[in-house]
Amino acid sequence: MELKYLRLLSKEYPSIESAASAIVNFNAIRSLPKGTEYFFSDLHGEYESFLHLLKSASGLIKNKIDKVFGKSITASERKNLANLIYYPEKRMKELESSGKLTDEWKKITIYRLILVCESVSAKYTRSKVREKCPKDFVYILDELLNVTDDINKDFYYEEIISSIIETGISEHFIASVCNLIQAIAIDKLHIIGDIFDRGPRADIIIDELMKRSDVDIQWGNHDISWIGACSGNKSLIANVIRIAISYNGFDVLEDGYGLNLRALSIFASEVYKDDDCKEFMPHLLDDNKYDSVDTKLTAKMHKAITIIQCKLEGQLIERHPEYNMNHRNLLPKVDFKSGTININGKSYTLKDNNFVTVNPDSPLELTPAEENLMNILSVSFRHSRQLNRHIKFLYSHGSMYKVCNSNLLYHGCIPMTENGSFESMNIDGKEYSGKKLLDRINDIVKEAYYGNYNTDSKNKACDFMWYLWCGAKSPIYGKDKMAFFERYFIDDLELHKEIYNPYYTLSDNPEICNKILKEFNINPESGHIINGHVPVKIKDGESPIKAGGKLYVIDGGISKAYRTKTGIAGYTLIYDSHSLQLAEHTPYNPDLSEYYAPNVYIVEKMKERVNISDTDYGKELEENIKDLKDLIKAYRNGIIQENP
Repeated sequence: MELKYLRLLSKEYPSIESAASAIVNFNAIRSLPKGTEYFFSDLHGEYESFLHLLKSASGLIKNKIDKVFGKSITASERKNLANLIYYPEKRMKELESSGKLTDEWKKITIYRLILVCESVSAKYTRSKVREKCPKDFVYILDELLNVTDDINKDFYYEEIISSIIETGISEHFIASVCNLIQAIAIDKLHIIGDIFDRGPRADIIIDELMKRSDVDIQWGNHDISWIGACSGNKSLIANVIRIAISYNGFDVLEDGYGLNLRALSIFASEVYKDDDCKEFMPHLLDDNKYDSVDTKLTAKMHKAITIIQCKLEGQLIERHPEYNMNHRNLLPKVDFKSGTININGKSYTLKDNNFVTVNPDSPLELTPAEENLMNILSVSFRHSRQLNRHIKFLYSHGSMYKVCNSNLLYHGCIPMTENGSFESMNIDGKEYSGKKLLDRINDIVKEAYYGNYNTDSKNKACDFMWYLWCGAKSPIYGKDKMAFFERYFIDDLELHKEIYNPYYTLSDNPEICNKILKEFNINPESGHIINGHVPVKIKDGESPIKAGGKLYVIDGGISKAYRTKTGIAGYTLIYDSHSLQLAEHTPYNPDLSEYYAPNVYIVEKMKERVNISDTDYGKELEENIKDLKDLIKAYRNGIIQENP
């Protein structure tokens, strides 16, 4: 097998010289500082805020500008340069309209941009920078970024920049350099779950992620809900539509993914024509740009899909007694004559008792019209090319967890018992806990979408996606219940409470975090856990830094729906070669002409600079070097013939 592998390797490196050259190159790369990693969580469709964080590298581009020009240009000029890098086309249009887009401005700006680009790209190889350069300007940028003759440097810059302006390509060139700076600033991007729901356009976020060369995703329960819906789970189809409609999210459903909601609107307007559906009025956090729907009709659609979801979830719970979720099958507990429901031996009056589509003798049965509606919606999900393209991307770049450079990334929790042991879940007659539980779930998630159509294993996996969305032992949910029925129909706030898994309390203990890190074969001395899912209420004195710096919870409220809880507008955790930094963001306002930098502070200083040799990639390169040395030995011993 080793000889067979070396023969395959010889096709890429056909001579001693080519293999030796690669070894030199790999060793050179290993000696460089590690690239900067960015960690985001709980984006929830807030595409404008997220895209701004990417463009600004969460404020670090502004920091680079301050370092390069802190003593040579004013604070106002540095801010303007940062805004230009983030939004070059918009900023240049503003300058043009005010008559300030002069040749002199262009000359000074290009010079400054090159210096910023030099600073941002200093830790990368020339080949890596060239890969990210726009094709039209690879040669020019390579020359400008790598001038070694300090005596003639200014003259060289002057000649090239003057030629760029004279040939009329200066604006295109400026925009290209700005985009290059953005691309280089973030070397590796980690999205720790919940791209979907609440915000207006999760699809735009995924489109942007698909342009990135090095991105990974740890699925959150909202992502799993959409994956499950696309896999054919009708409860989750109803769920994603319900949540989107409840936040007035018609743009993502209809414009983003081309899902057909006409049948739902017709059904709702007919069935609830005499119902004001006041308990189902949508949250109006964002206006629809493309698909404006009357709020009264939205409320009717919202109620229609909610009742259908209650029925479908009840059916699913009855199909799977092993989920132990019969207490969440609430529709059959309703007394439709009195408009009350009995929960835990206590009777509660319902806020809305107009269940015109519910048969009291068989409350979980869909009406023929509801059945037809769900079939139409299922076909729409299955046939949406853009949605399925995005779901496949979530599979190819996603997983339940990831271990990267001694950091353990997962969205929610590792389910635990009160005494600090890993809580087990029985799946197909076998108990799983800790790492093995997440590995098993990873396989089930793949089976749900890619399994053979209409087989028992695929159907079971598809149903299990709903449990992952809201089940008590689900690592990406981790609460005793999802009280969506109570929030819609019952006023008692005690019933709205969702109790977190013991993990969320225990994980503030460094010993528990060390136990989790060891479970995933990570050295607890250098390892960290990074997750989201639970908004950190910084305004109430909570900190995203837990367990003495072992755990970082970075759900800071990028989503507008959570900002009143957190007091900020999101976190970014940034891991460069020197330190771990935390950026606290203020709300993004696209109507402002200026964009304010976040509060960035160091949360952990590395004992010494981290090089690529210290990373997972460095270990891969070390293995490659070993293999190439074996190949050279095989060439020299005549075992494999060179083919230079």
